[in-house]
Amino acid sequence: MSALGNIIKKELKELLTLSTIIPVIIIALIFGTIGSSMEGIQEGFQEEPILGYINEDDNNLSRIATSYIENNSDVVFLSSDIADKQYGLEEIKQKEGLALIVIKENFSREILNDSRGEIEVYWIMKGAGIFDSISSEVVERIIGSLNSEISKFLIENNTTVNASIALWPTSRLDTTYFKDRVIELSPGTIAGMLSTQSTFIPIVIMMLIIFSGQMIISSMAMEKENKTLETLLTLPVKRTSIVTGKIAASASIGLLFAVIYMIGMSNYFQGFQMSGMLNLADYDLILTSQDFILVGISLFITLIAALALCMLLGTFAKNYKSAQTLVFPVTMLAMIPMFITMFVDFDTLPLAIKGFLFAIPFSHPMMAPRALIFNDYLLVIGGIIYVSLFAFVMIILVVWVFKTDRLLTGSVKRNRFSIFKKRK
Repeated sequence: MSALGNIIKKELKELLTLSTIIPVIIIALIFGTIGSSMEGIQEGFQEEPILGYINEDDNNLSRIATSYIENNSDVVFLSSDIADKQYGLEEIKQKEGLALIVIKENFSREILNDSRGEIEVYWIMKGAGIFDSISSEVVERIIGSLNSEISKFLIENNTTVNASIALWPTSRLDTTYFKDRVIELSPGTIAGMLSTQSTFIPIVIMMLIIFSGQMIISSMAMEKENKTLETLLTLPVKRTSIVTGKIAASASIGLLFAVIYMIGMSNYFQGFQMSGMLNLADYDLILTSQDFILVGISLFITLIAALALCMLLGTFAKNYKSAQTLVFPVTMLAMIPMFITMFVDFDTLPLAIKGFLFAIPFSHPMMAPRALIFNDYLLVIGGIIYVSLFAFVMIILVVWVFKTDRLLTGSVKRNRFSIFKKRK
């Protein structure tokens, strides 16, 4: 039993290290933060939305509709003249509202004449993330309940309205203002269309970065463990040539991955463009050939930065086992922007979080597709420049480490006698 206990104690001591405990704690904190955010969103879902309305009809059925809107939302603008629409939209936008509902003229008469009454909804969309689109669902719920209230009135008063009209008495025309663009769709539909393009892309990019990083770090560790790196460093080959060779090989891998990714993403986008009832090209919600090139450049530069960073981390690996824990920083740097870009639009983030997200080099190819759809070239090109500088700094650091004795002795000090040996 004592031998068994010692073996168990030895294994626990090797497994329960800071490098294995810290990742679990950080992942738990990330999911806890997401859970808290979801709780806050659920609370916001129960709050009254900020709306405005224009009632051009001013009859019994339209009054039922406006009364329900007033009782279930925070109305910051109301009018009876469609000419006030633009002023109302500006008022609602300033107060961070969601929509302006317009009840058209002859709304009540059309319903009583077996025709659906017309409602126009002018949406103010703030972001295309999963969390951003939840607020519009509150307004969708109000409009649905508004129909139920009118149906209830028609049935209780024994009107002669056709049954299909009585069950759903209104028709709706949606117009959404989003990022200086006017789209004749509801925010929910737009978010759904964009989610097919941008929700899964961050996941794929995260997997590419983690896979590439793990491959480089493990390769460095195996070279150390098999003593092949020591042999290579003792050969009459310049250290810069060794680093250049490794970086060139890494760049080739990065280019290959970027090309494969771009081909797959192009087919992916084309499949969603041609499927379903809506054509994305009709609403200018697709990437052009120029956009695909920019996404490919962003991904390629990011992979080079990731590989250079992982090569730098790989110099600290003592063996293959320790190398697995060094992948954790790269994994975190890939997972954090993945979650943020999936759930929240970059434009709706607080300034501090925007800066934090921009500083993470792996976030830029994840943000690029959605940004390019809305012609935000400044963000994408600025990201490419930033990640290029980050990659350059990482490569300089790798070259510096390779020129020291860190890989042979574990020390970053240069060999004091190397210059004299060279002279001799």
